[in-house]
Amino acid sequence: MVQNQRLFEGSLVALVTPMLRGGTIDIEGLKRLIHWHIESGTRGIVIMGTTGESALVDEEELVDTVAAAIEFAKQRIPVIAGCGTPSTQKSVALATKLSALKPDALLCVTPYYVNAMQTGLVCHYSALADASESPIILYNVPGRTACDLADKTIISLSEHQNIIGLKDATADLTRLRNLRAAIGSNFSLLSGDDETSFDYVEQGGDGVVSVTANLIPREMVEWVDLLKSGSSQNSREIFDNILPLHQALFVESNPIPVKWALSQLERIEDIIRLPLTLPSEPSQQIIKKAMQQVGVF
Repeated sequence: MVQNQRLFEGSLVALVTPMLRGGTIDIEGLKRLIHWHIESGTRGIVIMGTTGESALVDEEELVDTVAAAIEFAKQRIPVIAGCGTPSTQKSVALATKLSALKPDALLCVTPYYVNAMQTGLVCHYSALADASESPIILYNVPGRTACDLADKTIISLSEHQNIIGLKDATADLTRLRNLRAAIGSNFSLLSGDDETSFDYVEQGGDGVVSVTANLIPREMVEWVDLLKSGSSQNSREIFDNILPLHQALFVESNPIPVKWALSQLERIEDIIRLPLTLPSEPSQQIIKKAMQQVGVF
């Protein structure tokens, strides 16, 4: 864990979890991906988030994979561990295990399926933040969880000293502006939606946790850094060039398209866990066309 609490910003990758033909996690493949992102300048990696198939691995696999990533990274790149279950008790237990590994932060998804009220969400995240040795980043992705963190809830939670940021996958820029106006600059506001991430950063966001960065890490780093340094036009040109890829990687449920695309580049095997399956032939053609447009393939 990086000792001085930092503002997470720039292009971070929502890293896939490579798997072997037998279905086990490919730790050596994971290390190769991490090395690639270190070389490419990626500002941080999220291990075992949504894109990492966290919902499809058991707890031992999740903890072991996070441990391997942290050990290999050796503080050369921030490591953020995915964390979260519908149960506060189970989430606290998992956060305690993961934070003992000293990740730079935990990315904690909202409790899914149970339909908690906002008061319950405040209590849930406060319990996580109190129990964890690592700082907490809130993860709001109502399209998957059917649970939406309200602005007032986020603002309230931002006052906890161990809650340091938000990954927002709602693509709602009005919310960004409201939160940026209400929360200090030391709280990271990160887009969780590649297609709208340019506007998110332009309008005050700190960066993006990107699926597309799995394929083109350097280009993602470049456009975000240019935009944050004031070179809006040059940044926009890069972003517009890679927009077809942003769109194609969500032609089916994430991480189906991005894992298949990486397998076409021979960076990972084309293995994904059930109930997820490889993309249909029409979807493959859409993904391949976008990769060719962007110059990846």
